[in-house]
Amino acid sequence: MSPESPPHTPTRATPAAPHPTAAPPAAAPHPTAAAPPAAAPPAAPASAADRGSFAWTLVAVATASAALPFSVTGAAVALPALSAQLGSAIGATQWVQNAFNLTFASMALACGSLADRFGRRRVLLAGIGTVAGMALLIALSSSLPLIDVLRAAQGCGGAAVLASGAAVLAHAATGRRRQLAFGVLGTSFGAGLALGPVVAGALVDAAGWRAVFFAVAAVALAALLCAHRAPESRNPAAAPLDWPGLTTFTTGLASVSFVFVGATTQGWASAAAVVPLLAAVVLLVAFVVVEARDVRRAMFDVRLFRRADFVAVVCQPFAVTLAFVVLLVYLPPYLQGLTGRDVLSSGLLLVPLTVPVLVTPLLGGWLGARTSLRAVLTLAAVLNAAGCLGLLTLNPHSTWLGLAGPLLLCGLGVGLAFGVMDNAAVSTVPVANAGAAAGIFNTVRLAAESIAVAGAAAVLTNSTAAALRRDGVPGGRAGEIAGHAVQGLVDGAAAGPVGVALTSAFHLVAVGLAALSLVGAALTYRALRPAR
Repeated sequence: MSPESPPHTPTRATPAAPHPTAAPPAAAPHPTAAAPPAAAPPAAPASAADRGSFAWTLVAVATASAALPFSVTGAAVALPALSAQLGSAIGATQWVQNAFNLTFASMALACGSLADRFGRRRVLLAGIGTVAGMALLIALSSSLPLIDVLRAAQGCGGAAVLASGAAVLAHAATGRRRQLAFGVLGTSFGAGLALGPVVAGALVDAAGWRAVFFAVAAVALAALLCAHRAPESRNPAAAPLDWPGLTTFTTGLASVSFVFVGATTQGWASAAAVVPLLAAVVLLVAFVVVEARDVRRAMFDVRLFRRADFVAVVCQPFAVTLAFVVLLVYLPPYLQGLTGRDVLSSGLLLVPLTVPVLVTPLLGGWLGARTSLRAVLTLAAVLNAAGCLGLLTLNPHSTWLGLAGPLLLCGLGVGLAFGVMDNAAVSTVPVANAGAAAGIFNTVRLAAESIAVAGAAAVLTNSTAAALRRDGVPGGRAGEIAGHAVQGLVDGAAAGPVGVALTSAFHLVAVGLAALSLVGAALTYRALRPAR
């Protein structure tokens, strides 16, 4: 999950104002599909009742938002223990992450439209309740297929919280109180992201993997109690929900996820990977055709992709945030499985990666204001590439100090980018298209992160399995050992060969992520050059 500054009104029906970079940027894990309105009339002095309602609203949205990154990082830390206890198959365990990411990514814009149409407070309450209820059911479940279904439903709830929370805050306050509210919101996102691995590690060590989901449920229930005091608002001119666009986009993104799951379990050339790939191509092409046919009602205004500078900004997640997400999800199981560290200590090793997202977005905004968005985004991608290449030193005997340098470079790069990416997205298009630009950028970011989590699992598993087969391990057994190793489950008797194979696979992923970052840096530097 990746932090960001809260964007402005990405609704299709109403033009949005430019991104509010004058206020200090704040970190957040994922983009919102609905945010502050383009303009707000001067407000009368707030009464004591209004101030009390605003305080409860702020606590509710900030608390619910902190639970969202924890739902991702906490699940990643708990996954090895969950898999070991339930004795799950490789593909089924992979869907614990993929199911949440898939629905989270594909439903954000739809939930924003529903919030505008039926009421932001109503959608916020529904989203928080869904996150809490699904987390509680997951904690009580002993069936992995059921957990996968519940995680998909939980992702829908997370999308609803994300899409409505910022809009609810925007309508609860104006002026300096609104700036304060979004500062608190960004800090809560960043805190949930930075502290997630450490808190989840402590919970798993103390009480097992179920404690992570009980904690998510408890936090969300507390937010739900506060959210009932939030004011209601809606957009009477909101456009109808784009059902054809939503259907083709969601099923196309799901098909991409099935490609990587099929490749993980049966190989890249298997029908389990090839058939979903063909389906994904057909569905995503259909999505583009549907969106281009009726631009006024479309989820995506595809006309914006005619601008090279906008395309460069939309591709920033591939240059910067994918490495951050992949490391958050797959480095803890690697450290647990091969280094013998417990869950808490492996989470503490991620501190150099996660803590910068609390600080450097402010620095990124400051640098962007004094230099240019082009300079900051290019620097962020270069730092990220350097950090990924530094991970070529990763091995089962790596120390905290040895990992701190590469992880800190990645964290600094990601944090700098988070401070300016949203501003860059809306600054490259006319003011009237700012809301659409923010919605497109945010959805692409979520989709890219969802694909990255599934794709990294496939590459790690297949590369490890190939190395084991070269060492004489039978094909089916090699795939099973590799899949379990990626999840952090390594048999002590085979730890040596598996460690070498999985480390080489991690190096391959690191090189690929570094290459993406360097290509992104070059394209960003070229596409965002000043107009003559």
